[in-house]
Amino acid sequence: MPRFSVIVPVYRVQEYLPECLDSVLGQGGPDFELIAVDDRSPDGCGALLDEAAARDPRVRVLHLPENVGLGRARNAGLEVATGEYVIFLDSDDTLTPGLLKAVDDRLAAGDDPDILVYDYARTYSDGRITRAASAHVFGADSPDVFDLDRRPDLLDLLQVVWNKAYRRGFIAEQGLTFPAGYYEDTPWTYPALLAAASITLLDQVGVHYRQRQEGGNILATASRKHFDVFAQYDLVFAFLDRRPDLDRWRPVVYGRMLHHLNTVVSRPGRVPPGDRREYFRRAAEHCARLRPAGYKAPAGVDGVRTELLSHGRYGAYQTVRALAKARRLLGRA
Repeated sequence: MPRFSVIVPVYRVQEYLPECLDSVLGQGGPDFELIAVDDRSPDGCGALLDEAAARDPRVRVLHLPENVGLGRARNAGLEVATGEYVIFLDSDDTLTPGLLKAVDDRLAAGDDPDILVYDYARTYSDGRITRAASAHVFGADSPDVFDLDRRPDLLDLLQVVWNKAYRRGFIAEQGLTFPAGYYEDTPWTYPALLAAASITLLDQVGVHYRQRQEGGNILATASRKHFDVFAQYDLVFAFLDRRPDLDRWRPVVYGRMLHHLNTVVSRPGRVPPGDRREYFRRAAEHCARLRPAGYKAPAGVDGVRTELLSHGRYGAYQTVRALAKARRLLGRA
């Protein structure tokens, strides 16, 4: 049994795929398998994967008969994974040198916890590499191994699946799978962190997260598919419904959900302009149904925005945004 299964779903990344594969296959240290899932990519990715598998026995390629999307492609990789731990990597990103050895050492020191979390850096086409703003979370004083009650600030991190190593037995115990649609990481990462009995941190950049400008990033593509965020949080709260022992986390998760809903609608290029009022209506219905007792909105402009969004106050929200922008411009002047 290999120590790690690195699962890489692949779709329309022919330009970046060789660098991604090399970043995994160049890792030293523990045994691993690389499971590459060709999600019916229409370019030359499938052939590149087959060539890599012919050169390196650690590579296993799954060619899916139809395009199923990122989440379900990851599920296909999970079904055949045999490693003690599972790591997910997007096919336009790369692992940093020596990551698997550092992760293995940290896991061994923590007696193989359920989850290990590492940091990431954004990389740009001009060569810049910028560590995420979350670096302070990893540098904070902390027990070596803990649960979320000891470090609730982990929920302030970007909730993505690809900055963690998961014990495969833990995945099976919790029945974790990815849904279809955009924001598929959300119903995986929240239940995983909430349910984990043992978590450890590695204060190291483990992934270089490529910032693509040519439309390859779905988060920069205007589409009604961004409405999927509502269904994904329904899955998170359905998990909490099944786990009354975790009820104390409802207000926290609700607050993080509001922050996420606000991010989706406030970032340019996501929700099409003609659909923004509908997004606010959906948000109001969604929040009225899920708002837990005891939730208190944060102070400041962010709290005002999220409260207006949660009540569907589109006009007032736009006014607050305009005022905040005017203040920023005056401050610069």
